[in-house]
Amino acid sequence: MDRRDADRYKVLTRRAVLIGGAQIGLIGILVGRLYDLEVVQASKYKLLARDNSISLRFIVPIRGRIFDRFGAELATNRRNYRVLLLPEQTDDVGATLDKLSDMLPIDAEQRRNIERLIGERDAFIPVTVASHLTWQQFASINVRIPSLPGVQLGVGLTRHYPLGTELAHILGYVGAPTQKNVQNDPLLELPGFQVGKTGIEKQYDLALRGKAGYRRVEVNAMGREVRELERNNGTPGCNINLTIDARLQSFLSQRLAAHRVAAGVVLDAATCDVLAMASVPSYNPNDFVLGITNAEWRQLNDDHRHPLNDLAITGQFPPGSTFKPVVAMAGLECGAIQPDTKFFCPGYYKLGDAVFHCWKLGGHGWIGLQGAIEQSCDVYFYNVAHRTGIMNIAHMARRFGLGSPTGIDLPGEAPGLIPTPSWKEKTLGRPWEPGETLIAGIGQGYVLTTPLQLAVMTARLSNGGHGVTPRMVRNPAVMAANDMPQSLARPTHTPLGFNRAHVELVLSAMKLVTSNPYGTAYDQRIIEPQFAMAGKTGTAQARHLKIRTIGLGRYKLVPWIERDHGLFICFAPEDTPRYAAAFVIEHGGESSRAAAIAHDVMLQAQLLAPLARPAASGLDGVTRETS
Repeated sequence: MDRRDADRYKVLTRRAVLIGGAQIGLIGILVGRLYDLEVVQASKYKLLARDNSISLRFIVPIRGRIFDRFGAELATNRRNYRVLLLPEQTDDVGATLDKLSDMLPIDAEQRRNIERLIGERDAFIPVTVASHLTWQQFASINVRIPSLPGVQLGVGLTRHYPLGTELAHILGYVGAPTQKNVQNDPLLELPGFQVGKTGIEKQYDLALRGKAGYRRVEVNAMGREVRELERNNGTPGCNINLTIDARLQSFLSQRLAAHRVAAGVVLDAATCDVLAMASVPSYNPNDFVLGITNAEWRQLNDDHRHPLNDLAITGQFPPGSTFKPVVAMAGLECGAIQPDTKFFCPGYYKLGDAVFHCWKLGGHGWIGLQGAIEQSCDVYFYNVAHRTGIMNIAHMARRFGLGSPTGIDLPGEAPGLIPTPSWKEKTLGRPWEPGETLIAGIGQGYVLTTPLQLAVMTARLSNGGHGVTPRMVRNPAVMAANDMPQSLARPTHTPLGFNRAHVELVLSAMKLVTSNPYGTAYDQRIIEPQFAMAGKTGTAQARHLKIRTIGLGRYKLVPWIERDHGLFICFAPEDTPRYAAAFVIEHGGESSRAAAIAHDVMLQAQLLAPLARPAASGLDGVTRETS
């Protein structure tokens, strides 16, 4: 071997050594990494591999139930079989929906909604495809799960309202959260999660919701559940006890149903707890829970009687002569009149060139305060209003709870209106006219009240002048959790500062309305002395029509929308008031119809005697759903 070949051999040998060393090093690194994976970190990666077969599924919390004051169930939960679709586990959502459509009635609108939700939400969040399935439908789909990628079956709870239309406006209903709700709380994206939309369900939604739980389950390669590894049921929502007596509520609803549009409120005169409150026409909240169709929604929305509105708290009516006790108290308290003040009623009252008529054409002659309330003399109250002034009347009305929301724990309450010169100037840009004070003195003109406000006014008068606030819920802990005012959680009896003699004078006059043959509601009196009621009739003009000018026979031919509203306020028993109430029949004509309803309802209230029976126990704490 010459020198050149020797040098070439040495170079080749060095290269071979370097390459061989590099190969050995790489093999060593690979072996070391394999040892680390297979031995050192074996438990870690075994767990990770196992986690790929484990699915975490959230559990919708059980919504709290709602009961009446005696424990009767008003809103409960029923089992609901449903089909869910998990987008991240299916490659073709459309094909999966096509297969489901062969087994379930999924119309084009439902499909569009499902696809919209899939587009809006994260792929790992299930979307409800169908709910309220029959057991046969549920079982049929369960058999075909292996051929339906991404499809899951769920068994949840859905809301049910046993009394249906009778408590619709009070309880409200639940429904799927809107996209705006979801953005604020991702938990609301859970399939089957429902939130309160109206009524108590909305007002106390946070307390009723509870907190979500979860299930950790093992699934196979097809995504089918093999076994449950862990479960946390979450925290059920709070149960709520209302002040309502379900029996009285049903009676009131059925009694009002004889009229096209009407509302009634019955209160505990001492505490202002709502014992019954109804509005007709109504709707069935169960229809909304099950899924109302567009046609059904349009029918409800287009009804000129507005069945979705709670007339008891949103209907604003001129109170008519039911406002006269307030005007009487204003005149007495400011000294404009004395208990024995009398005025002559010739059937009209002149103020400048304007003439204001009494409902009685021939007039009432000389008449005092009690006779004026008993016979509802307009001329007497024109005189009182003129002497008292609109500001004193407005101040007294507000002390009785008129002209602003009462503060009841229900959403959407209307404020009503007690007009003043400054209000008119600001709102209409015109000065106050003296004649408008007279019109306000008989509860007409700009004065507007709700049935609930009239009932509160009656309660504050009949309880001797204490400023109580109406409430629907009796659980102080639940109310506190919802940041409700302390006056609702623990009712107080704040004296309004009235002269007791003046209060007694007005109350005795209201007794004459039903007990004296000259009284405007004598025909609707309760004959049984222990149940006797006192009250005040009222007729409020919807149009400038009067029975006295067109005759009763022709008045019956007047279109319904142009007829007067009939009103009646009352309390019972006469001597020791326990119940206060107000009734309004929209376009019901004369007030006698409202007084007839009052007769039946107030008698029934005293026969049922909800204030004499012990209410459900455990109301001072937070009661939770347990099943």
